[in-house]
Amino acid sequence: MLIMKYLFLSLRPQQWIKNLFIFIPLIFGKKLLVFPNNLKTIIAFCFFSLAASVAYLVNDIIDIKKDKIHPTKRLRPIASGKINIRQATITACILGTLSIALSFVLDIYFGLVMLGYLLFNFIYSMILKNAVIIDIFCISFFFLLRIIAGSLAAGVELSHWIIMMSVLLALFLGFNKRRQELKLLERKAIYHRSVLTKYNLYFIDQMIAVITSSIVITYMLYTVDARTVKEFGTKNLMFSIPFVYYGIFRYLYLIHKIERDDDPIRILLSDRMMQLDIALWIMVCSAVIYFGF
Repeated sequence: MLIMKYLFLSLRPQQWIKNLFIFIPLIFGKKLLVFPNNLKTIIAFCFFSLAASVAYLVNDIIDIKKDKIHPTKRLRPIASGKINIRQATITACILGTLSIALSFVLDIYFGLVMLGYLLFNFIYSMILKNAVIIDIFCISFFFLLRIIAGSLAAGVELSHWIIMMSVLLALFLGFNKRRQELKLLERKAIYHRSVLTKYNLYFIDQMIAVITSSIVITYMLYTVDARTVKEFGTKNLMFSIPFVYYGIFRYLYLIHKIERDDDPIRILLSDRMMQLDIALWIMVCSAVIYFGF
């Protein structure tokens, strides 16, 4: 039973929250209350979460030596020895095969996206995560694949605004994660992730500043764009702008205040103000999109 518990923990279920990006096309495509679009998207979320867990397993197997010397990652089931590499490999193979097979049953194009996601994750874990800047672009590409998968499941056309916002947000989280790793690991960074030696705090802070500006401007332009106003039949989506701005600024505040953590998901889930802000943003957007407020 303990092995099953640790195998489940090694799937990193807390990271499944990232796959909520799959619901963005459904929500902003005004299909949230439409059956079977909503059901297919929920199923897609489950399949993608399964695939993401496979990617985490593979990454933990590859990085086991480096994770053992990381202050927090050394506690993961594989790095701590609670499950061995053989058990993790078998689990990854079974879940990987299952997630791909089920994805093709749901939709052939969704299945191709899922297959591409897993293959690209493997290439990333083996090679690309050691390439400066490219590693961050890979992270944003994974989020883009989630958006594409969501649009296929929901049966809606992707908005170029949604694509831009998703990529920018992923870049924002990626650079902030690298910043936290540099601060947390300091001189030990080279032993954990070789690419960290090619970064420095000044460069990362400059990139974060550029991306932050891009996010706030892009979202503002999206809310007042003529196509957005026409699609939702109101200009009131602009009232969601303060919540986006606050969320970005609050997150920046948190990563500068909480320098002991390099996990963006853990930072988000541990802050009540961020949770409240996200909830209010969802409420405002839902009221505008589905009730025309």
